[in-house]
Amino acid sequence: MQVGIAGTGLSEATAKMIKKELDDRGITSFYVSTKSKLPDIDCIVVLGGDKGVRNYFHKNPDSTIPVFGISESESSGFLAQIDLKEFPAYVTRLKKQDYKVEEVPRISVKIDGKAVYPVLNDVAVFASKSAMLMEHVLRVNGEEVWHDNSDGVIISTPIGSSAYSMSAGGPVIFQDSPVFGIISVNSLDVTRRPLVVSNTSLIEIDDISARIYCEVVLDGIDRFRVNKAVEATKFVPSAYLIRMKKDSTAVSALAKKVKLAEELFSMPPSSKLLLKILEYEGAMTQKELATKTLLPDRTVRLALSHLLEKGYVKRKISMRDARQKIYEIAKLG
Repeated sequence: MQVGIAGTGLSEATAKMIKKELDDRGITSFYVSTKSKLPDIDCIVVLGGDKGVRNYFHKNPDSTIPVFGISESESSGFLAQIDLKEFPAYVTRLKKQDYKVEEVPRISVKIDGKAVYPVLNDVAVFASKSAMLMEHVLRVNGEEVWHDNSDGVIISTPIGSSAYSMSAGGPVIFQDSPVFGIISVNSLDVTRRPLVVSNTSLIEIDDISARIYCEVVLDGIDRFRVNKAVEATKFVPSAYLIRMKKDSTAVSALAKKVKLAEELFSMPPSSKLLLKILEYEGAMTQKELATKTLLPDRTVRLALSHLLEKGYVKRKISMRDARQKIYEIAKLG
C-alpha cells in the first residue's frame, strides 16, 4: 500500500510522526504537494482538520484519490473524523483498507462567467458590508424561481447543509441525496422558503446588486467580488473521503448542532461569535481570532475566558509553534 501525506501548515515534526507510524506498519508513504505530480497511491492523509481537507480539494480539484482527514486538535469535524492522537490506532485498519469511502458531491462555480475552484460545503453570495440588502434573481435550469431582496443567498451541498446553510434556516440533507439546497437569508418576503433541487440543475444567481459591491464566499474561506452573476452546478469528479467512524451521518451532525445551538442562547454575543468562528475555521490563536472577528483584543480575551470557564473551548500549545497558544472547540459530551 502507498499513502500520500499532505496538509495545511504541516509541521516537520507532525509530518515525521505520521510517516513513522506508516513506515512502522510497512506502508510506503510520500510527502505530496499541489505542485508535484502525485505518485500512484491508494489514499492521502491530510492534516489540518476540516479546513485542511477543504484546502486540499480546492488545490486538487480533479483528484479522485480518497482522503483521510486528520485534525491536530481533539475537536470533532465532519470532513476530518479523527485527531492526531487517534491516528496510530487507525493505521492498521488503513493498511487493511478496512474503511468506507464516501463520495462527496462538489459544486462547480462561475463568477461573472469565470470558473473558480469547486466547493465542498457551500457558495454564499452577500453584500460586502453586513446588514445591507442584496437584490437578486434566482434561476434554475433557465427558469426564474424568484426575484428577491434579502441579506444574501446560499447554495449548499449535502455535507455542507449542516454548516452555514443550517444556521440560516436551511434543511439538513442526508449525504447520499443527489440534491443541492438553496437558501435565501432573511428575505423581505416572509413566505420565502429554502429550496431543494436536483444536483444536475444549473443554478444561476443573476442581476445581483446592492448599494455597495457584492461578494461570493466559497466554503467560508475565500471571497471574490461579483458584478452580476454566479452560476453553480455539480462538479465532476466528486471528492472521496475515508470514513472509519459511524458518527458522520446527517442525523449525528444535526444532534451536535442542536446541542451547540441550545448552549448558545446563554452566551454573550462576543462569545457566540468566537465559538462560531472556531466551529467553521478550526483551531486559531487569539490574534487570529481578533483579526477574523474584528473585535478588540480585550473583548476577544474576555470572550475566550468565558468560553474556557464554561468548558466550550480548550486551550493548548500549537504543534506548529510552541510559543503560540491555540483555541479550539471542546468535544461535546
